[in-house]
Amino acid sequence: MDVLIQEIQGGEKMKDNKIFRCFLTILLGAIMTASVVYGQKKFQEDVIKTSGDDLRITFIGHGTLMLSYAAKVIHIDPVSMYADYTTLPKADLVLVTHEHGDHLDAKAIDAARTTNTVIACNAASAKSISGAIVMKNGDTQTLAGIAVEAVPAYNPEKQFHPKGNGNGYILTFADTRVYVAGDTENVPEMKELKGIDVAFLPMNLPFTMTPEQVADAAKAMKPKVLYPYHFGNTDTAKLVELLKNEKEIEVRIRDLQ
Repeated sequence: MDVLIQEIQGGEKMKDNKIFRCFLTILLGAIMTASVVYGQKKFQEDVIKTSGDDLRITFIGHGTLMLSYAAKVIHIDPVSMYADYTTLPKADLVLVTHEHGDHLDAKAIDAARTTNTVIACNAASAKSISGAIVMKNGDTQTLAGIAVEAVPAYNPEKQFHPKGNGNGYILTFADTRVYVAGDTENVPEMKELKGIDVAFLPMNLPFTMTPEQVADAAKAMKPKVLYPYHFGNTDTAKLVELLKNEKEIEVRIRDLQ
């Protein structure tokens, strides 16, 4: 940029200061506009019909979601790497699945919260979040007017996510139950879940599940809509292929690497 300005300033055709200033203003304006547009990520959104209001799902990225229902905003695992939370709607409810840095970001939570925001998390995450409510596996609470159940999220044999630490969450919106699994494998507790309408299941090794494990879990719980999420470089087409004969399960691929 400095070289470009120097060349313009030294050019014989730009000796008139007024012309030069006008040209430079236009040039800088164009550069600044391009930077603003580049910095604004447009997130994908889906709308799920319920017996009450519509549920709007905003796919932020990785394990990070924003849900909107009946004028309530829920941020799940908000992380600054995936969004500028100073520009997003403030949270009525924040849910944190576990304390790993790609799921727990105190800066993002502070940007998303107000004095009335309810924050719920596992016990380890509560050490980093002021005013948070601790939910253990099996706990059920009504938070910001929304029914929330904490369910187990863990690796049975690996040490990435030990049993009893992290949470998945089931949120109920009128007649619609949404399951956000957190970092987990297809553990027995997951496969016993019933009445799940929308499921977010993680799919990346070695931390969570293979496509085969996600398909196994989906066949057991039979969600109406399945979103693989937190999938990194895993080939989502393989999951689609594995579930192609499960006509009651709609697999939706969104930008949630």
